[in-house]
Amino acid sequence: MENLSIGVDIGGTKVLGGVVDSEGNILTTHREETPKSGGVALTRTIVGVIQELLVQFPARYVGVSAAGFVSSDRETMLATPNIAGWNGVNLKEEIGREIKLPVVIENDANAAAWGEAKYGAGRGEDDIMIITVGTGIGGGFIAGGELFRGAFGVASEFGHMRVVPDGIQCGCGAKGCFEQYASGSALVRYAVDAIALNPESGKKILELGNGTSQGIKGSHITSAAREGDALAIEVFNTTSEWLGVGIASLCLIIDPACVVIGGGVVDAGDLLMRPLKASFEKYMPFQGKHPSPKFFMAQLGNDAGLVGAADLARR
Repeated sequence: MENLSIGVDIGGTKVLGGVVDSEGNILTTHREETPKSGGVALTRTIVGVIQELLVQFPARYVGVSAAGFVSSDRETMLATPNIAGWNGVNLKEEIGREIKLPVVIENDANAAAWGEAKYGAGRGEDDIMIITVGTGIGGGFIAGGELFRGAFGVASEFGHMRVVPDGIQCGCGAKGCFEQYASGSALVRYAVDAIALNPESGKKILELGNGTSQGIKGSHITSAAREGDALAIEVFNTTSEWLGVGIASLCLIIDPACVVIGGGVVDAGDLLMRPLKASFEKYMPFQGKHPSPKFFMAQLGNDAGLVGAADLARR
């Protein structure tokens, strides 16, 4: 039981902590609800989760995975759009005051990327790009076996690469961002827009939801597509087309050996991956003139951030 580490993954509804061994196995977990007030209350909740886990296992390190911009020294939350009261907070210091162990803070997408690279779909590769497709698009980049954070700790914000000048308004303030066209939210928007034009075409999707366009979820579209529904397949093809566009551009810059696709939409399997690969081949510059990366689906699911944060704390 040497070299145990605690990973804490902070989400909008839960603070999930786990003890992770050096092989990436989660030995135990403890969960608490995320305080809506954020700030001090959330920090105290994290400390409580860690303390509960330390009662069970003598871990030596703590890694915290949180959404937002994290300083390059892995100490301070620079900006947290979805967590109140944490902007500019030195979380390493706040937690370390109560937990007398080495503590590192990591962006949630980076932590998940590292988890997949070290223990999941990217195992054995040194140059990996991870794209997480959910409500938005996140990800991370592993270069030469090391997590690439950039000069200021905010690298790999793939979802905010602009793909359409003066396109759809994004929550980041810019227009035409990648995630506005290739995310799970975009998938749902495509379905809603198509049904508005032709309600009969969306009959199957609506039946799987609550009967209204407002009730449509990505899982409903996936289920309909698996049953051969034409509209559901069409919106998956549209989303995959845009994913291929963005990933092709990123690969020209990053040149990874493999691309790992994670996030909620991977439940769709080949409904997403087959047209995505075709789109990538269509839009990749100099296609056929150089080796192309391998494509894999993520393996760790919701555990990726916890496992990745725990392992990064050891480094």
